[in-house]
Formats: sequence, structure tokens, C-alpha cells
Amino acid sequence: MNANAPSPSGQRREKVVLVTGAGGEMGHGLISALAAAGRAIVAMDIRELDAEVREHCRSAYVGDICDPGLMERLHAQYEVAEIFHLAALLSTRGEFAPETAHHVNVGGTLNLLRLAAEQARSHGQRVKFMFPSSIAAYGLPSLDEKRRHPVVGEDQFPHPHTMYGVNKRAGEELGRYYQDHYRKLAKDRLAHPIDFRSIRFPGIVSSETVPSGGTSDYGPEMIHAVAQGKAYECFVRPDTRIPFMTMPEAIDALLRLAAAPKERLSRTVYNVSAFSPTAADFERLARAAFPGASVRFVPDLGRQAIVDSWPEECDDSAARRDWGWTPTYTFETAFERYLLPKVRARYAGAMA
Repeated sequence: MNANAPSPSGQRREKVVLVTGAGGEMGHGLISALAAAGRAIVAMDIRELDAEVREHCRSAYVGDICDPGLMERLHAQYEVAEIFHLAALLSTRGEFAPETAHHVNVGGTLNLLRLAAEQARSHGQRVKFMFPSSIAAYGLPSLDEKRRHPVVGEDQFPHPHTMYGVNKRAGEELGRYYQDHYRKLAKDRLAHPIDFRSIRFPGIVSSETVPSGGTSDYGPEMIHAVAQGKAYECFVRPDTRIPFMTMPEAIDALLRLAAAPKERLSRTVYNVSAFSPTAADFERLARAAFPGASVRFVPDLGRQAIVDSWPEECDDSAARRDWGWTPTYTFETAFERYLLPKVRARYAGAMA
């Protein structure tokens, strides 16, 4: 490998890690960890990054992953060794604007995969491409079928019900194609230009970020609401069950998979999860922590149908076997040690 390949201007290109969607909480945590490991980081987001994130980065771009001009600029200026592609238009908004979601989530991913392949050709080494996927990539056909299959593996029920899920499945398959089959008939083909690795994340619980109406946000929304003394109407049934994990666990999983030796990986897409509470379990802990909390269950038929198409639990045995995934928390310890202390502190004034 030429570690300092020249740019078209003749200058040496710096070897960097590219992080898209860097302005979100996962981006913040990931960039802090990469910086602590001494990595040179180039960050991208559609909005200006916070100062504390920018200070960890060599460069920070405000731009659109669908902009081919920006991809060309990155290709010319840097030697990109690794990409963490976090940018996406999320599930709820995607159902209101499915064509826009496809443009961003599939078109943007395609742009970045092409950048990775061009970088591999330029500097002669595969580019690692980390792709957070989602439980939304699943699509169980009915609630009865979901109950007959309480634990679901990566290769089961690959027919998502939402545009976001369809986009994530497309991203998984595009990554596999670019890794194993890109430009199959080209005479100058470079075999295996990228090293594609993906995690299907469950619902993610955060103590730092206020939930923004995502389809799996009913549990976190409930906690943030009752901590402020507000009534909460939960948009799913009490018996609704899907897997969750905390944000620190999600960031740790990405870094663990990125660090795993390629020869140990048996697949390109992995499940991970930590616990699978019902919506009633969230209510139970919320009422115990905040006596007098007002919670009502008022299912929204559309959002309920989406959640019902996702597994109750995901089989993550491949991640545990191949790269040592193990959760940090149970549902109760995640609530007591991670979520509740910071949420209490955040809303201390509201409860006074």
C-alpha cells in the first residue's frame, strides 16, 4: 500500500477515517472514541457540527452525501482508509417522503460505496466500510407469525414493510455487491475493493438525546416525558415487544466489529441486541421511578403495524461467536445505571 498517495495536485494525501452523519449522538460517541485511538477523522453532516465534535476532526464538512461534487473533493484531498456511514433519513419521515428517503438512503450510500471503491483503486488497499443497518430490515408478515418466531436470525423474513427498511436492505446488498462482485465483467476490475461490515441495530435507548418520533422511540419517549412531569400517550400496545440496546453499547458494537480480523467474520450483516422489554415493562419502570406518572396506551394503527413486523428478539449468536459481541446491560440495569440518572439530572427543574 502507498500510505501517502499523492493527490491530483501533487500533494500527499492524509490517511483518514470518514464519518458521515457525524452530528448525531452515535457520531459524537464514535468520533470521540476514534480520536482517543489517534485516528485522523474527516466528518460530514448536513448541518454544522458542534464545536466539541469539530475539535476532534482534521476536517468537518457541511454537505450532502448525495452531492457527487463533494465525493470528488474528498477523493482528491484524502486517502480514505475507513468509512463509518451513519447518515440516513429515518423511518417515520421516510414514510411521509419515501422517494426522498430512497434518494438519500440508497443514492447516498451508493455514492459512498463508489468513493470507497475508487479510493481502493487509488491507494491499493481495501477500504473498510461500516454500515449501521436496522431491525427495520425485517418484515414479519403478521402478528401471529411474529409470535410463532420469537427469535429471528439474519436470513429470515427479509421483506421490510417501510421505505427505511427497504433502503437498509438495499444498502446491505449493495455493500455485499461492492465487496464481492463490483464491476464483475470489467477487464480492469479490482477484486474485493471494499471490506463491508454491517450491524442491524435494534431500538436504541439514549440518556443524552431527546427522542424525535422514531418508530422504536416509544420507550425512550415515555421516560423523557414522565421525567418532566408530562402525561404520555404510548403509540403501541402494552404487549408490544422488540429488542433494544443503549447508545454506548451500539457504539461499542460498531467499534468491535470494525476491529475484528476479517478472517473471523462469517457474514457481512450481523444482528446485535441486549434486551427485549414490552412497552408495559417501560411503563412499569417509569412508574416506579416517577410515582404519579401519567401513561396511557393509545395505539396508532400505522406505527403499530410497523413495529409488529419487527422481531421480538434477534438471534445475535453469530456476532457473539465471530467478534465477541456481548451486551453491557440488562433492561433493569440499563434503566437504573445508564438511563435514569442522566434523565433525572436533565429534568431536575421540571420535577422540583
